Amino acid sequence: MTNWSPTILTRVMLGLAVFLSAFPLYWMLVIASRTNSDAVAVPPPLLPGGNLGQNIMAVLTHEDAKFLLGLTNSFIVAATVTVSVVIISTLAGFSFANLTFKGRNLLLVLVLLTMAVPLQQMGVVPLYRLMVTLEWTGTLKAVILPYLLNGFGVFLMTQYTRQAVPMELVEAARVDGAATLRIWWNVVLPAVRPGMAVLGINTFMLMWNDFMWPLIVLTPDNPTVQIAITSLNQRYSTEYSLIFAGTALSIIPLIAVFVAFGRQIVGGLMEGAVKA
Repeated sequence: MTNWSPTILTRVMLGLAVFLSAFPLYWMLVIASRTNSDAVAVPPPLLPGGNLGQNIMAVLTHEDAKFLLGLTNSFIVAATVTVSVVIISTLAGFSFANLTFKGRNLLLVLVLLTMAVPLQQMGVVPLYRLMVTLEWTGTLKAVILPYLLNGFGVFLMTQYTRQAVPMELVEAARVDGAATLRIWWNVVLPAVRPGMAVLGINTFMLMWNDFMWPLIVLTPDNPTVQIAITSLNQRYSTEYSLIFAGTALSIIPLIAVFVAFGRQIVGGLMEGAVKA
């Protein structure tokens, strides 16, 4: 195997990609540490200021935003949906990949069809009417229920399980007398853990950043963090420094989750690439 060394053009392109990816985060911190007049100044400031702590306190104590409540609600929603999607998708993936039952292929096709339809946009009216009928509007149940399962998670775990868990391993476990749930728990889960980590972090990020459905079904008195950020605006002006400070606070849980599960995510992606 020949050793490949990157060219100057490769290094330049990678450096440009890193810069373009990191600059929005840096700019967010610059504006979050400045006053609102600095945020709209021409030319704009390029270095952080000294108002970061003051802006953060203003965000946390803002009467209309209820930012701490929004953080708590977003964590509850994202964590609940993530656990549900990962568990159900892993069970469904094991069923489609390693079990034989009537109608299996048809059911998998139906799952794939759900991925081709923008259900959030097309189903927003009937979903809202359902939440009104259940009297769940304004509660976190209305945000959690529609997302407890998704077709992408089932498809991802089906494909990953097919690669990670050979049928011979499942058949050997059955010969040893293991029941289906025991096979899933003791044989399948350890093998598909990297795929679960990838699905979990993607689901957590999507739910944490979800804006449209919580805006429709929740009230300003019980917001998620994305709605709380929009409430930082004044009636006749845009408080850029507070919005960027709130955004900086809102990404801390995402960074923490990525740091906690980053090794599993990279391991899952690399394992899939090697097997492919």
